[in-house]
Amino acid sequence: MSEIALWHWVAFSGLVVVLLALDLGVFHRHSHETTFREALFGTIAWCSLALMFDVVIWLWLGSGAAWDFLAGYLVEWSLSMDNVFVFAVIFSYFLVPKKYQYRVLFWGILGAIVMRLSFVLLGAELIRRFEWVMWIFGAFLIYTGIQLARHDDADVHPEKNLLLRVARRLFSVSKGDHGKAFFVREEGRLCVTPLFLVLLVVESSDVVFAVDSVPAIFGVVTRGTHYMTFIVFTSNVFAILGLRALYFMLAGMMDMFRYLHYGLSAVLVFVGLKMVVEAPEIPGMSWLSLSYWVRREGDHHFVPPWASLLVVFTLLAISVIASVVASRRDALRQDAEPPQPGESQPAEEGVYGETQV
Repeated sequence: MSEIALWHWVAFSGLVVVLLALDLGVFHRHSHETTFREALFGTIAWCSLALMFDVVIWLWLGSGAAWDFLAGYLVEWSLSMDNVFVFAVIFSYFLVPKKYQYRVLFWGILGAIVMRLSFVLLGAELIRRFEWVMWIFGAFLIYTGIQLARHDDADVHPEKNLLLRVARRLFSVSKGDHGKAFFVREEGRLCVTPLFLVLLVVESSDVVFAVDSVPAIFGVVTRGTHYMTFIVFTSNVFAILGLRALYFMLAGMMDMFRYLHYGLSAVLVFVGLKMVVEAPEIPGMSWLSLSYWVRREGDHHFVPPWASLLVVFTLLAISVIASVVASRRDALRQDAEPPQPGESQPAEEGVYGETQV
């Protein structure tokens, strides 16, 4: 097999830069509201690029690496759906016009790629030096999955974001609407715009997401391989590159996925249990590890990557189907019930208005 060299990392980074430059500089050079049609084609395009890259991985590193990439990509892509709901709450709170949301997500994801690289390199080094850290990662994912099952949109409070409160103290915030600008000059002073504060909240939210998703990908990728770190990072990056298109495709249909967070919760718990089961023996406490009782040949997986992929897909499909069925049932029930006398429909809030930051 080919070894992963420094130039492979440089080449992949160059590919990401080219894709981002084309995305913002060509396809989204002018600020406009992204339509569902654009978002759908964008999602298909990013998924297709990921699958094409996976074919390259198959031809280059073999079928095992390709299955690892696909499993890691699906785990990160599915967990990104939870990001969509949080981003929707953030944009709604700050009343960000839809035509500027893509710009915020673009720069937010650019920063997320740098943070993910740091998380992946740190996680890989920890696993290399202290393999027993897989116990900690697994237990953390199980805990996070249980918490996610209890999660509600009302639990998201952008106004309580620590980075936002610090930024308000450190920077002068401009008044009024300055379009897509992040920095402006007012009365001779350099000020940050409310849109920049929104970007800070998005960036800080992604740190929380990375804490969950990066260990989850390590849980489905074959541990100890020479390509592990590269596969974890590339699958992670391809998933978050398509996050903007995924957001605009799903943002208007959030009510249809009411049970999705249960599916994501089940995915995290499954990956966490898988990491605990496959964790190496702890010195002096070998009897805790399943590998002490069951001998394995070859890699570190009791559950192979293709099986993990199938389980993750099944859990997500069940939650999505249940959500769609429940939404249609409620719609039919609402249509069947005649409106009560004097009952009026609540007025919808527009995306424009005085910025609350």
